[in-house]
Amino acid sequence: MSDQKEPFDANEIRKLTNEITYRRYLMNKGKIQDLFRKMTLQEYIALYTISSARGDSKESSGKIYLKDLSEIMQLPMRQTSKMVEKLKDRGLVLWSYDGSGCDGTYVTVTDTGEKLFREQEILLRDCYGKVIRKFGKENLTLLIKMMKQLDTLMCNEVKEMEEADFSGRDDEADE
Repeated sequence: MSDQKEPFDANEIRKLTNEITYRRYLMNKGKIQDLFRKMTLQEYIALYTISSARGDSKESSGKIYLKDLSEIMQLPMRQTSKMVEKLKDRGLVLWSYDGSGCDGTYVTVTDTGEKLFREQEILLRDCYGKVIRKFGKENLTLLIKMMKQLDTLMCNEVKEMEEADFSGRDDEADE
């Protein structure tokens, strides 16, 4: 991140705002969606996250608690539950609990889910492999680092705006 702050006029900010919004749109909804035929991008990320739980520790036995999945994917619990229910209905995950369930529910990937995930992963790897070779590993690494920084800043700004808006509504409700 640049420590130097450059003055921007309103027109420059408008142009940059529109450009970054458009680029995110293209990546999220446009061209990348063509690579997802048997599952959605969100389902792929969920299966990746759940599959990754297998390698984290021997105690996890490949399970991830729903609340942890929700946090990692930055989704509300209700939306996470709906997504996991759809994955369960398709036979891609098992949704279970230990004991009485008071510790929460957890999800594991089925063999069918693992197979479908690996097929999607190969498709993405083949496509992105070509892109990485053309764009350059160093360029992509730098871009990802900068995207993470931008995402952190964006999340913080949105959070501050929500808090300010919530505070404003709170004050109005008291009157």
